Amino acid sequence: MFVPGDLAGAAVPADESETAARTGTAPDTPPDPAADPVAPAYPAAAGPAVAAPPEDLARAVAALAGARRPLLLAGLGAWRSGAGKILLELGDRLGALYATTVMASGLFHDSPWSLGVCGGFADPAAAALAGEADVIVAFGARLDTFTLHGGRILDPAATVVQVDLTAGPTAERVDVHVRGDAAVVAAQLLDALAAPAPPPPGWRTGATARALPAGWAARPYEDASAGGRIDPRTLTSALAPLLPAQRTVVLDGGHFIGWPAMYWRIPDPAGLVFTGAAFQSIGLGLAGAVGAAVGRPDRTVVAAVGDGGALMGLSELDTLIRSGRPALVVVYDDAAYGFEEHMYAPQGADSATMTFADTDFAGVARALGAAAATVRTVGDLDAVRSWRDRGSPGTLLLDCKVVSGVVAPYLADLIAPHTDG
Repeated sequence: MFVPGDLAGAAVPADESETAARTGTAPDTPPDPAADPVAPAYPAAAGPAVAAPPEDLARAVAALAGARRPLLLAGLGAWRSGAGKILLELGDRLGALYATTVMASGLFHDSPWSLGVCGGFADPAAAALAGEADVIVAFGARLDTFTLHGGRILDPAATVVQVDLTAGPTAERVDVHVRGDAAVVAAQLLDALAAPAPPPPGWRTGATARALPAGWAARPYEDASAGGRIDPRTLTSALAPLLPAQRTVVLDGGHFIGWPAMYWRIPDPAGLVFTGAAFQSIGLGLAGAVGAAVGRPDRTVVAAVGDGGALMGLSELDTLIRSGRPALVVVYDDAAYGFEEHMYAPQGADSATMTFADTDFAGVARALGAAAATVRTVGDLDAVRSWRDRGSPGTLLLDCKVVSGVVAPYLADLIAPHTDG
């Protein structure tokens, strides 16, 4: 199984750049999984407090001084450096909008000026606003192909400033590279920009007038549920309000990743474990769920896997169940390796090598000691309500029989170059 390489972070130095799978330290007593979400706790800086060289800082200040539509883009490096709070202050000083990479999902979710995720999972309205930015300052982000949506998401005339601990730019799109810790450099910029005139009007006001993106949940679509199978958009959006507020979302790799990325809120960057991107593989999602359940017992694990990946990692489902920790496992079951089927069958690959007989994951889960339900309609999600009403005991597995013909937007974009003309 191939996961888009531009999502990966495993080959990047473990400093300010992006890395995918991670867990944090856990308190001794788990809170109520149904409790209201708390404001994100910005972690203390984990890396060296490297300040920007004066000449680099001056170039970044000069770029921002003329900005009319600034955008601050945060990657996982910004989270790791504890830069979230100072970036919000810097953005207010500049009158900027905010966005994150996939790996830093949730960093700005409480800000009214957040566009959410930048890249292939971005809501079209958010992507359109990002494309209007004239200066983009990226903190602790690699600026890979997926984040830049193949180069299409940013205005070609925009100035891109990258703040990172790497020795030089990590993408050709970078105009100004500033070597330094994200939090330290953000504070330097805030100090340097303390004296100028008030932020330019119009950018935030205009974004508000156009209604800052309400997200994929507000975007209409024609429900394709049929024949005892549920539209994955309908499934994922209906699950969103049923998920425990205090959660760690674990994603395997595969076509299905687009649906949780579109419809499920990530509480903060520590609340996402993306094994598919980290290891460029499928079949590791259930193992990641075990690690998240043990490493963060204060949060309920919500693991999303495809049926192909679930079969590869089936032994880890037994481990997860035996752990006794609360976990919701959502299997997107289309009886196929969906990514390959959509990507390569149109190019002539043999579909028989990508599809297989339907699997009774609910039956397997029950045999291993878990609660389980087969989901063909929204009504079948009552199993989640019942599980939560009982205090979310152990593992609940949902074998979701999804329609195979609905293609996630990020994958449609990847397919397009191979099907156009």
